[in-house]
Amino acid sequence: MNEVLLKTDKLCKTFSNGGLQQHVLKNIDLQLYRGDFTVIMGASGAGKSTLLYALSGMDTPSIGSITFGDTVISDLSQDGLAVFRRNHCGFVFQQIYLIDGMSVMDNVLSAGLLVNKDKKAVVARAKELFAAVDISEETQRKFPTQISGGEAQRVGIVRALVNNPEILFADEPTGALNSQTGLDVLDTLTKFNEQGQSVVMVTHDMRSARRGNRILYLKDGIILGECDLGKYVHGDEARHEKLSAFLDEMGW
Repeated sequence: MNEVLLKTDKLCKTFSNGGLQQHVLKNIDLQLYRGDFTVIMGASGAGKSTLLYALSGMDTPSIGSITFGDTVISDLSQDGLAVFRRNHCGFVFQQIYLIDGMSVMDNVLSAGLLVNKDKKAVVARAKELFAAVDISEETQRKFPTQISGGEAQRVGIVRALVNNPEILFADEPTGALNSQTGLDVLDTLTKFNEQGQSVVMVTHDMRSARRGNRILYLKDGIILGECDLGKYVHGDEARHEKLSAFLDEMGW
């Protein structure tokens, strides 16, 4: 039985818009398991990113609870949530948010030193991760404006992983990339997942979704269904057909 890493109970999120209540997430009961590559799919406006932000402590639910281990993170203060995110979560976004005035290496170190004051250990971890994603020492000395979009997203993944997070959250990580650089980023995420990294990714792209072993489909703020694809195997046509059939059933 896989270890439960994070769970929700009757999770709801409501926004007020001009005096009207918009119910974006509705009574979601969900368990995330250690080592899984979980993909969240659904049409635009289904609540995918809202769910991701709630699960990661970037936003708080209106009703219901989110529990990580023995900690009910939905009960934490804003300061407590910030500490939780730094210690347990990594984030990769469509927009990469590297700091232009800092080198690639310093961008990563600035995140690592928030948690670990041992600079030598943080540098060693950063170099290990840079090697894993094929970012050379020369590139590490460059500034974000001097590298390609694909390189920048791989730097973003290194920054997200430098503190050894228990969950890596990714929101449309290939959305702003061309086909080949997007594939490189997917390969990077897959490689770290194969090494045991838990990943939760929002995507609208089938090619990206195939990397997950568990697909959750959101519609109108509820989990309409889920699909178990098993661990990713390159070139597995049966995997593609199973996902396509599932998405057709969900009304994709």
